[in-house]
Amino acid sequence: MTTDLYAVLGVSRDASPEEIKKAYRKLARQLHPDVNPDEATQERFKEVTRAYDVLSDQRKREMYDLGGDPLSASGAGAGFGPGFSFTDIMDAFFAQSGGSRGPRPRMRRGQDALVRIQLDLGEAAFGVMRELKVDTAVTCSLCKGAGTSPGTEASTCATCRGRGEISHVQRSFLGEVRTMRPCPTCRGFGTVIPNPCSECSGDGRVRARRAVQVKVPAGVDSGNRIQLSGEGEVGPGGGPAGDLYVEIDVAHHPVFTRHGDDLLCQINVPMTAAALGTSVELPTLEADVAEGPSSEVERSMTIDIEAGTQSGEQLVARGRGVPRLRGTGRGDVVTTIVVETPTKLDSEQAELLHQLAVSRGEENPTGSVEQRHKGVFDRFRGAFGGR
Repeated sequence: MTTDLYAVLGVSRDASPEEIKKAYRKLARQLHPDVNPDEATQERFKEVTRAYDVLSDQRKREMYDLGGDPLSASGAGAGFGPGFSFTDIMDAFFAQSGGSRGPRPRMRRGQDALVRIQLDLGEAAFGVMRELKVDTAVTCSLCKGAGTSPGTEASTCATCRGRGEISHVQRSFLGEVRTMRPCPTCRGFGTVIPNPCSECSGDGRVRARRAVQVKVPAGVDSGNRIQLSGEGEVGPGGGPAGDLYVEIDVAHHPVFTRHGDDLLCQINVPMTAAALGTSVELPTLEADVAEGPSSEVERSMTIDIEAGTQSGEQLVARGRGVPRLRGTGRGDVVTTIVVETPTKLDSEQAELLHQLAVSRGEENPTGSVEQRHKGVFDRFRGAFGGR
């Protein structure tokens, strides 16, 4: 052979099989007829492929290195006669699969479904049983999911003979390129339904509205989801149903704000009540879910505000909050006290407050600034008795 096959691929004579394969892959992509259909490029592509056919085969490469003609010895002629498979080479380089997938089943699992429900804070805290109306796919009652009319059945596809796919052959000057495609007649199922069910049109399922019972556990919060296995969409061909997910949305409450398992609320009291002390009846969350006026549920609890309570102070009722979803016990009710200062006083009220101020030595108040945090230098000076 007069042509230097190593030079054709652009590799050295001691190149490894991986280097030869990499060089050929690069040239094949550049020179492939689908990319460059001109005549000169096609001839160049033939030459590159011929070089790879020799150098990628250990026996042929040894014969070539010894000065022989491996193409002539192999009886392959110009490299595109019997024994040369262009499809095999392209499969090796471009990861084309020649394996058969077979027919796909008509019966498949259905999709999951999602519905959202809104609960009152009391229902979310203590749990509730709800009936939901969901519109999903259910198994066709006429054909029982088979998709065929009563008394009939599916038959083997005449086009693919039950394989679900057909072979597509494209001829070129390089040989045959064979690919597998889903059968257009049966859409890959391998069978056809000559007499589809009149109710579901061969799908094996229909849409219907049905009732689903869901038990909401105590302690759920907005964003939590409850999974109901097998309550979702029935699959094609009467396949198993997916799951139904119920997402919780908790409505706003007029008194309490939920923070984790705690309930937060605010009580406004007059200045005099905060100074002298008082008691306030706070409605409980249990009252929201109590059935009837004769229920034994505690409908309120007493919040004792001690004399001298300051605005912003918090009073905690232990164990009166929301039951823990994953655990035992309940959170707390945290009440913030807001002291209201009167904004409008008549002359008598103003005089009484003035007398109170005089009796407390507060007729000329200047106020004071509380130093909450001392600096590092101040603490250092204080430690050594500095002023």
